[in-house]
Formats: sequence, structure tokens, C-alpha cells
Amino acid sequence: MAKKRTYSTGPFRERAILVGVNVRSRGDYWALDDSLAELSELARAAGANPIARFTQSMNKPSPTYIGKGKIEELEHAVKHEKVDTAIFDDELSPNQQKTLEDKLQVKVIDRTALILDVFAQRARSREGRLQIDLAQTEYLLPRLAGQWSHLERLGGGVGTRGPGETQIETDRRLVRRKLQRVKKELKQVRSQRERQRQVRTQGDAKIISLVGYTNAGKSALFNKITSSGVIERNQLFSTLDTTTRQMYLPSGIQATISDTVGFVHKLPPILVAAFRATLEEALEADMLLQVVDVSSPYAAEQAQVVSDQLLDMGIGDTPRILVLNKLDLVASSQDEPLSLDVLSQINITEFSRVVTTSATKGWGMTDLRDAIESEVTRPKAAPVTSVPID
Repeated sequence: MAKKRTYSTGPFRERAILVGVNVRSRGDYWALDDSLAELSELARAAGANPIARFTQSMNKPSPTYIGKGKIEELEHAVKHEKVDTAIFDDELSPNQQKTLEDKLQVKVIDRTALILDVFAQRARSREGRLQIDLAQTEYLLPRLAGQWSHLERLGGGVGTRGPGETQIETDRRLVRRKLQRVKKELKQVRSQRERQRQVRTQGDAKIISLVGYTNAGKSALFNKITSSGVIERNQLFSTLDTTTRQMYLPSGIQATISDTVGFVHKLPPILVAAFRATLEEALEADMLLQVVDVSSPYAAEQAQVVSDQLLDMGIGDTPRILVLNKLDLVASSQDEPLSLDVLSQINITEFSRVVTTSATKGWGMTDLRDAIESEVTRPKAAPVTSVPID
């Protein structure tokens, strides 16, 4: 009897190889292995199957990202392992990307393109799609070369192409036109969001925003605090659209609380710029709840990434409560003391209070509400002389 053949019905997953460099002069506090571990998660989230990693240490950055010898090793691995895509852990310049594609003869993408791809999959609302569209288009513009000749020429029209205009010039003109359209639509969305914010914040209502690393449990915490039904999933960037709800603190003080998009290591600047309307809730906040996944082996690094990016956005001085979430994954009860190793690795002096919670179990919610009320009613002129840990 002939053996029955079976076929996979699952989606095709590109075979990917991950490439990263450790530049000693850069002094990154995030270890290369840890960065590539996160890159692997991002690749899987985008639909790829990471099958191998290539790393190189160097004293200064290379014009081709990795050295000539390492490129030759990578060429061999790409052919031998039948790789579809090479994913690089840093943003590549257009010249670097073109050189590497010519050498490897496979699709080459960088960390920025990968993050944009994951965001594009997660975007659901009109605003979210517009923001991703803006970021992807701005990323594309300096990389327009022969490989982009497939761009559609919608709206070109007779007589819009100048004499002797090359293919690349046409593509650039079309992309710039698209940028103008998307920015115009986003401006309208921002105006609407600003009007909504003004209505919400009339009177003495306090503005609170949840910030944190992606998949730290912000949406689950938001749902528990506000009794809302925001989508919460154990995946990267499950929330791209800011959701705001009213809440009342124990004494009856009214406040609004917003769930914002998560941060990630090496978050592309163009993405921060595109999502500025979403992040404006954090920019306008009276207080931030910085959520950290206490069960993550990279909890300290993730907390530092968020702190650094908040500083870059100009809101590093906004009062913050550190919320160590997912306590149920490292403790059997909410009364079990947290390992001092975790606290010693995080710079808790940046925060006015530290609260441990489990959004899944509902642990620490009373402590968190009390801490929020204590901070929003604290006189602004009063200095913080100690860091109480609840």
C-alpha cells in the first residue's frame, strides 16, 4: 500500500537568520544575546521562523554593518540553511541594506522594518493604521531604489510626469504625495483627540497614563482598575490605540486613566514620531504608572528602556509609580515578599512609590489605588525624601 501523503495547512513561515553586532565603543547596557532573543520574538510575531543567529564583536561600527569575513560566513549559511530572510538587529542605512542584499541574494530587513511590520499586523483602528502608514512611508522614502519600481501609480494622471523623469523620481514624488495625505488625515485625528481630551479634563480631574514595555500587562491592569474590556493578549504590541476611561479614587477624586502603546528596545524614532498623537496622553499626564513585568529575566533592562525613552520625549520629570506586575508568576501569594535581586537591579530612586501587583489575580489593586491617590494629592512643591515601598 502506498504511503499516504500529508500536507501542512498552517501558514508559511519564512526561514530567517538573525544578525547582530556588539560595538564595544557603544557601551549598550542591553547584552547582545538578550537583544537577539527579543529580535527572535519580534520575528515570530511577524510570521518568521528564526533558525540561526550570527553575531560579531567589533571596536567600532562597520560601513557594511558586519565585516567582510562574517558576510562570507553568512552567505554560506544562507545557502546551506535555505534562508528566506536575513534580519539585522539594528537599523541599516539604505546603502548597507542594498550591499547586504546584493551579497546574500535574499531579502534583508532591519529591526525597524520588523517592528513596523508587527505594528502593521496589530493596527485595527483608523488612527492606528494611519500612524503605521506614516511610519512605513517615511521609512521607505530614503530607500527608494530599483527594487521599489513595483509601486502603484494611482493618481498620477496624464501630464504629471515631467520630461526625462526617471522611475525613481516618479516613485519619490508619489511617496511624498502619500506622506502629505497621511499627515493631513492624522492632523484631523489629532484635533479630534485634543477636543476629546479637553472635554475629559474639564475641572480638577487628574490625568494618569499607563506606560511600560510591550507585553508588561498594561491592558490587563487597565481593565482591572477601570472594569473595562480592553483587549489583553500575551503578545507583543497588542495595544496600539490609546484607550481612556474615567475612574474614581478611594476618596472620590475623579481622574482619567489611559492605556498607551508599549515601548521596546531600539524603538524606531519614526515610530515614536508617528505615534505622537497616541503618546500625547502620557505627555499631558499628571502622573505615570510605569508597568514592569517582574517575571521577565530582562525586567531591569526593560524598565531602563522605558525610562530612557520617556526622558527622550521630555517627560522624565513627571511623577511616576513603579508597578511591578505579574507577581503571580514569581510568587504563590500577594503577601510573599519579592526577591530583593529584582529591586536591586531597577533604579527605584526614579519613582515616588513602588507597588507590586498581579492584574490576573487582582493582587495589589487596593495598594495601587491608595498609592495613586496619595501621589496625585501630594503638593507639587513638597520634595520626595523617601521611596516608600508598598
